Amino acid sequence: MTSPRTLRLTLAYDGTPYHGWQRQVVEPTVQQTVEDVLRRLLRHPLEVVGASRTDAGVHARGQVAHVRTRSDIPLSNIRRALSDRLPETIALVHAEEAPPEFDAISDARGKLYRYTIHNADAPPAMHQQFGRTWHVWYRLDVDRLRDAATRLIGTHDFAGFASQGAARKTTIRTIRRAQVACRYHSIQIDFEGDGFLYNQVRNMIGTLIEIGRGHWPVQRIDQIIAACDRRLAGPTAPACGLCLQWVRYR
Repeated sequence: MTSPRTLRLTLAYDGTPYHGWQRQVVEPTVQQTVEDVLRRLLRHPLEVVGASRTDAGVHARGQVAHVRTRSDIPLSNIRRALSDRLPETIALVHAEEAPPEFDAISDARGKLYRYTIHNADAPPAMHQQFGRTWHVWYRLDVDRLRDAATRLIGTHDFAGFASQGAARKTTIRTIRRAQVACRYHSIQIDFEGDGFLYNQVRNMIGTLIEIGRGHWPVQRIDQIIAACDRRLAGPTAPACGLCLQWVRYR
């Protein structure tokens, strides 16, 4: 055994077969799967702490996690063993030694989530492993989506877009970027912010969809923010279209 080490892991995963990131008693999760592999490799109890507790069915390209260990196994060996032993639904993107005090949650300074929509009559013929989408068959007005999305930029009380079920000290968050891109039948909506409330991104997407199909005016965004009333916002969009793209640190 050596002095304590902190490893920083960047992971990508297809969230479809998992009941979210966080460890569960019965259902399979990403955290539990990675921990099981590392425990067998490092041969001691440990916890893999992820920057984002993604929900069931949500994907990631750049989830960041830390793990503390006293094992003296070289980092290169840990990288190779993790890559070999993780299931095909989870990929180790990068692993590095981090300062002992590094914390994947408290040191995070920003996150980018991307939501992908397939907007066409017929569902997409195939999905890429980390690029699953929500099939929306009715036509969406992309200009209305863009107009509504820009109204979310800034520091606001996002209580109206938060679902119940997770403790939070405050519902005030900052969204630095809300961008809508369209290519053929694919619509990608990016939200970059300092952090997000429980189901906030999926609830914002559900609201944008109602605006994009013409059911609500774009000013509905302002009304929801002002009223802090979840009942005014749209339905929660399915998890399948959401992906954590990256987590930013200092």
